[in-house]
Amino acid sequence: MNVRSAGAAALASVALLGSGTAQAAAGGANEGLKLERVVMMMRHGVRPPTKPVATPKGTTAQPWSAWNTPYGELTPHGAEGARLMGAYYRTFLSARGLLPGAGCAASGDVVAKASSKQRAIKTAEMFVEGLQPGCGVKVERPDSEETDTIFHPSEGIDGEVALQAALRQKPGLAAEYRRRAADFAVLQRVLGCDPATKAGCDLAGKPSHLQANKNDTPELEGALSVASTGGQTVLLEYLEGKPMNEVGWGRASKADIQAMLRFHVTKFHYEVGAPYVAERYAAPVAEAILDAMSGQQAAKLTMLVGHDTNIAALRGFFRAHFTAADYPQDDPPPGGAMGFERVKAKDGKRYVRAFYTAQTMGQLRALQPLTASNPPSFSYFEIPGCRTAAEATLCPLETFQKIVGGKLKALARR
Repeated sequence: MNVRSAGAAALASVALLGSGTAQAAAGGANEGLKLERVVMMMRHGVRPPTKPVATPKGTTAQPWSAWNTPYGELTPHGAEGARLMGAYYRTFLSARGLLPGAGCAASGDVVAKASSKQRAIKTAEMFVEGLQPGCGVKVERPDSEETDTIFHPSEGIDGEVALQAALRQKPGLAAEYRRRAADFAVLQRVLGCDPATKAGCDLAGKPSHLQANKNDTPELEGALSVASTGGQTVLLEYLEGKPMNEVGWGRASKADIQAMLRFHVTKFHYEVGAPYVAERYAAPVAEAILDAMSGQQAAKLTMLVGHDTNIAALRGFFRAHFTAADYPQDDPPPGGAMGFERVKAKDGKRYVRAFYTAQTMGQLRALQPLTASNPPSFSYFEIPGCRTAAEATLCPLETFQKIVGGKLKALARR
């Protein structure tokens, strides 16, 4: 179910049935289901590139556009985008009976955790400020990346084994060049392919390779990596609301951006897509999700705010696929989140449903207020091996526990 209208359905249900109605929910599949818990694994919001020169010298005909925010940090525009999402989810979750529509939730009902990076911390702070304005919800975060055991795990991954696992990923790097030929053509045009100087013209002819990292995920290097960074940088210019003559030097349309973003998906397919890598890198996040779905004293809403790598690995952990708003399949957009709901049926049985939510590119670029008539994208997706006969996205809680718990126990024994 693609529920761009899910929020509208939920809010309309409440308007008709009364704000205390537990059956108010996103679409007909929710009828009779009471929402009990939600966990959201969110990517930070809009930021500049993480370094002064986004791509190597010679890959663009002109310098990249300038930013007023320090490299890698959340911009004011990105912060407001996160606040707008929080404000929307205050209304959306209160409509579904999870959180109060006015005032502050009870202590412990909302928990927010972020990675050590400023862009993640600030995103979490702005989201919970929109969700619980003036309530002083504190964001938990580690002191540094070295002490971050949830979003930057450094244990359990053998770099060489991870590299070999990545190299076995299909279709293989050589085939990616053939598969992405049209996307390379778009990228090179946007980068300013200049036959006279060759600037930005030969990316499709340059090799790519995977590099092992000790106790970490492998890293994609070469043309495919540059293509991923280039596409992401143009996307960030667009989402930041820069004038279109500064978005890809005035050479990029929204359709061009969508084509270039497929390189981002490719990068993560090889870096964290292999089961050996995905399961180990995503294990701390998966454990937090399992605890929130299963624990007796868990928060009603648990916010985990990190990075696209966390979401890509979590997708690989479940071997699932999602589509967020107007982005390519399996591409985690800035400010979007992979989420999990625990719901209770009238017969007392509990289920888990996975969803993805994100602002559309246009909503985030224009910082549009998010309302029942203009909601962010929201769609449920299937967890492989976890479904009921009647509804592919409705997973019995005990099955979800077996899938996640089984993988975590297997990792602990290795």
